[in-house]
Amino acid sequence: MSFVKLHTTVGVNVGRVQVGGGAPIVVQSMTMTETADAAATAAQCIELASAGSEMVRVTVNTPDAAAAIPEIKQRMRDAGCDAPLIGDFHYNGHLLLTKYPACASALDKYRINPGNVGTGRRRDEQFATICQVAVAHGKPVRIGVNGGSLNQELVVTRMQENTDRNLGKTSDEVINACMVASAVESTALAMESGLTRNQIIISCKTSRPRDLIAVYRQLARETNQPLHLGLTEAGMGTKGLVWSAAAMGVLLNEGIGDTVRVSLTPRPGGDRREEVYAACELLQSLGLRAFSPSVTACPGCGRTTSTTFQELAERIQGYIREQMPVWKTQYDGVETMTLAVMGCVVNGPGESKAANIGISLPGTGEAPNCPIYIDGTHATTLRGTYEELSAAFQHLVDDYVVAHYARKH
Repeated sequence: MSFVKLHTTVGVNVGRVQVGGGAPIVVQSMTMTETADAAATAAQCIELASAGSEMVRVTVNTPDAAAAIPEIKQRMRDAGCDAPLIGDFHYNGHLLLTKYPACASALDKYRINPGNVGTGRRRDEQFATICQVAVAHGKPVRIGVNGGSLNQELVVTRMQENTDRNLGKTSDEVINACMVASAVESTALAMESGLTRNQIIISCKTSRPRDLIAVYRQLARETNQPLHLGLTEAGMGTKGLVWSAAAMGVLLNEGIGDTVRVSLTPRPGGDRREEVYAACELLQSLGLRAFSPSVTACPGCGRTTSTTFQELAERIQGYIREQMPVWKTQYDGVETMTLAVMGCVVNGPGESKAANIGISLPGTGEAPNCPIYIDGTHATTLRGTYEELSAAFQHLVDDYVVAHYARKH
C-alpha cells in the first residue's frame, strides 16, 4: 500500500520496529495487568501483539515490576512474540533503571513523563539520569508530556506571563503552549544528556480532541522528531472511540503522527484488545495501513427484520480476527481482502460486487436466496439455515485466501 508522510520526521529504531523516517505508522497498546505478575503480563503482551499491536507498553512502577521485566521479555520471545517491550516510568524511573540494570537492558524503549520526574533542579537531574541510562544501553526514549501531569512550575510561569504582558490567551491556550514547550525543552535536555535525534520520540497527550489537534499541529511545526498520537483518558465505548477518531483522524490525514494508541477504558472484565482493533481500523479507514480484511455490513432498516445478516457479519468479523494471526504468517496481502455482508436487495448486490467476496441476504418479503459475488461476478447462490449459510460463506472465504494470496516462504 502506498504511504506518504506530509510531516517528515527522523527515524527511530525501537527493537525491530522503525518509528518515523517514512516508515508506516505503528500501532501500540498498553497492558493493564500488574507488571510484577510476569506470567499474566507476558500473556497480555502476547495477546495484544497477536491482535495487531506492534509495540506493547507496561508500567514499571515498583521494584517488583522492574525485576519482572526480563522474565516478561523472555516469555514473549519464547512464545515467538517479537513486539518491542516499552517501559512506562513516572516519579521513580531514575531509581528503578539504575538499580535494576537487567530491566534497563531488557526494555526496548523508555517512556519518560517530564512532569513526573521531580521538581526544580532535581527534575532536570533525574530526567538526565534516565536519559543517561538509555545512552548506556543504546535505547530510545519517548518524552511523553500529559496535560494531566504537566510541570506546574512551567504552567504558573506562563500563566503569570500571560497576565503581566496582557497577551490575551485563554488558559487552555496557555496550557497547550506549555505542553509543546515542555516537549521541546525536554528534547533539548535529552540531547544534552547524550541521546541523539534518532533516539527520541515525542508525545503531548490531552483528553480533548480540539486541544490535541492544536498541540500536535504546533509540535509538527517546531520539531521533526517522530510523534506518538493518543487522546489520553479517551473514555469508554462509543465516547472513547468517537473522540479518539475525531482527534487523531484529523492529524493523521494531515500527515502528522508516527505511532498511535487508542486509549479506551475497558468494561470490567472487558477485552483489552479492543483498543488495538480500534487503532488498526482508524489507520485502515484512512488508507494509511492495512491490517486485516475489512467487512462492509448493512446497518439494517425496516427491510431487514431478520437478524441473520447481523449474526453473519458478527461471526465473519470474529472469524477473521481469529484467523489473521495465522493468515498473516502464511499469505502475502491477505490483509487487503474485502468482504460484504448485506441485508436486502437495495444495496446488497452493489456492495457485494464491489467486495472481493460479498453475500446479499434477502430482506423482508424477498425470495430466500443469497447470491454470492466474487470479485464482481455472481459465483453462486446460497440457501438454508443461518448455520448452513455461515459455514458455506466461511468456506468461500477460506478458499479465496488460498487461491488469491501467495504463500510466504
